[in-house]
Amino acid sequence: MSRMDAHLLIVDDDERIRDLLRKFLMRHGFLVSTARDAAHARRVLAGLEFDLIVMDVMMPGEDGVSLTRSLRDTITTPILLLTARGETEHRIAGLEAGADDYLAKPFEPKELLLRINAILRRMPDTPVAQTVPKILHLGPIRYDIERSEMWRGDQLVRLTATESQLMRIFSACPGEPVNRAKLVEDLGRDRGQAQERAVDVQITRLRRKIEPDPKQPRYLQTVRGAGYMLAPD
Repeated sequence: MSRMDAHLLIVDDDERIRDLLRKFLMRHGFLVSTARDAAHARRVLAGLEFDLIVMDVMMPGEDGVSLTRSLRDTITTPILLLTARGETEHRIAGLEAGADDYLAKPFEPKELLLRINAILRRMPDTPVAQTVPKILHLGPIRYDIERSEMWRGDQLVRLTATESQLMRIFSACPGEPVNRAKLVEDLGRDRGQAQERAVDVQITRLRRKIEPDPKQPRYLQTVRGAGYMLAPD
């Protein structure tokens, strides 16, 4: 996806921050819309589609984590949460709710730009016509490798951008473990224990979508000392 094609939604109750982020991101080639709170964001999202949502966690009324969890019932648009520094519980809660990444305040605008570009690079490419699909079977789940699509019967399983990227990584080497550091690197994130913990949270969320019993995973297994492994039928 080219930067000129990307439409971003900034959700923040601080008008100054909204305006600064809008101007900064527009200078870097993005189309940017803004919303002042969760209710306003819902109205905007009802009429427009976005490539990425940048959302503050601490907002009056419905907070960013709650809005993220609600949005995940209907859309797969990547969500980047802005959290106050030190609020580890909010970051983990945001990832569990369906956010793709988080950035602690205060932050450098350049770092936000790098995070946004990294998320957009993880978005699935448009499938090429006449491509013969390759399918992995995970019990009642079918995963189309070429299209990066997951199906349960005739129902499409919604995947976030990060979950979709994880499935592409694992489906490239089924039956082979991938360690957490490699997953962090392939997801385009900085190395470190915090990011490895973030990957663990994303794995837990992905298991809820593909496992009959997520607490006893059959298809997305933990390999002690080696990482995670996709084990299709």
